[in-house]
Amino acid sequence: MKQFLIGNHHPNSRSFFVSFYLFPMTRLMASENQTTVTEFLFSMFPHLHEGGLLFFIPLLLIYGFIITGNLMIFIVIQLDMALHTPMYFFISVLSFLEIWYTTTTIPKMLSCLISEWKTISLAGCLMQMYFFHSLGITEGCVLTAMAIDRYIAICNPLRYPTIMTPKICIHLTAGAYLCGFLLVLPEIAWIATLPFCGSNQIQQIFCDFTPVLSLACTDTSLVVIVDAIHAAEILASFLVIALSYIRIIMVILGMPSAEGRHKAFSTCAAHLAVFLLFFGSVAVMYLRFSATYSVFWDTAIAVIFVILAPFLNPIIYSLRNKDMKDAIGRLFFCQNRAGGVQR
Repeated sequence: MKQFLIGNHHPNSRSFFVSFYLFPMTRLMASENQTTVTEFLFSMFPHLHEGGLLFFIPLLLIYGFIITGNLMIFIVIQLDMALHTPMYFFISVLSFLEIWYTTTTIPKMLSCLISEWKTISLAGCLMQMYFFHSLGITEGCVLTAMAIDRYIAICNPLRYPTIMTPKICIHLTAGAYLCGFLLVLPEIAWIATLPFCGSNQIQQIFCDFTPVLSLACTDTSLVVIVDAIHAAEILASFLVIALSYIRIIMVILGMPSAEGRHKAFSTCAAHLAVFLLFFGSVAVMYLRFSATYSVFWDTAIAVIFVILAPFLNPIIYSLRNKDMKDAIGRLFFCQNRAGGVQR
């Protein structure tokens, strides 16, 4: 620990010490006998000479694939008239959300892997938590809307065009955004008022509620109530989607035609896979109740939740979806044909 004495500029002014803990860029402000943390240190990232580059390159490629894949899905759905249906509208919304969802965390991870400065300011940490959880909740709400859409399409096909209108789809999407960006706001505002002192090491690969709250030097028992509310939100979405798919599967199994059953299953397969991937990782990450994991398993679960799940989503929606593959083929074929005509 290095200490630098700031000299007096007035006879009545007090001298105070600025201490640098753990890392030269970690700033701490001394006030009386309590030291207030203004920056956090991500302690889970290796230094560049310790193999940071070995993690940086694969993560950069994965991030590039996530951005490119989701952007391609979003653009194809907007340009191809055959995909202007409620189901693909919600898929385009999910792809748009995934781009920003991963951008809240992965660029900072990449920076920490190759930089000597593995810190984040308190304000930056709060912003990362807010947008990460807001976008995550919004995704959960959109997945719920997609389950309702599939339920109506398969269980009530004759009324589907009059129920799932473009206006209803926009309202459901707006409601998902409103829910996502408002629900987290009180918790972030509360955390912003907490004093942080002592250790400033975050034992996680991004800013999350539990690792950050463990560094607060005050009572944080209120978080139990907040966690219970979030758990109720997650379980409510899960139950709506699960019950919708139980009913959908019952209707599909009752179809007399094998071709009809296959077609109905294929339209739901992509959404069901994303649903299981998303809510499975959410459950392991946040519905652990009193269970505690080691730092290794906490980090492994975070990698699955933050990196692996978004990486698989474009694959599920494009490579495993015939309509999407056909639309991508039509788009590239038209582009190639237009380029040939110009030449």
